[in-house]
Amino acid sequence: MAWFALIVAGLFEVGWAVSLKFTEGFTRLWPTLGTIAAMIVSLGFLGMALRTLPLGTAYAIWTGIGIVGTVLSGIVFFHESVDMLRIICIGLIIAGIVGLKLVTPH
Repeated sequence: MAWFALIVAGLFEVGWAVSLKFTEGFTRLWPTLGTIAAMIVSLGFLGMALRTLPLGTAYAIWTGIGIVGTVLSGIVFFHESVDMLRIICIGLIIAGIVGLKLVTPH
């Protein structure tokens, strides 16, 4: 259950990071409220995951999911650059996430 909560927390982190783009510096009400709601949900699920998972592992995986998801969202939705070096870096982050999962005893 903790791993599921951590994945959900990471996905909501992607949600708030992407929706932050639409707040225009927190000047638009609905995108701002959506961003804040996604932040709260993300932190809530992270807190649930931390009940049993080690802090360092959970935090690194949470941010890793957020990084990969946000970069991929930027590529897909905002037409940010796609080059081999970016893809390799994303792959390294994914490898780190998988590695941490494999070496965590829970």
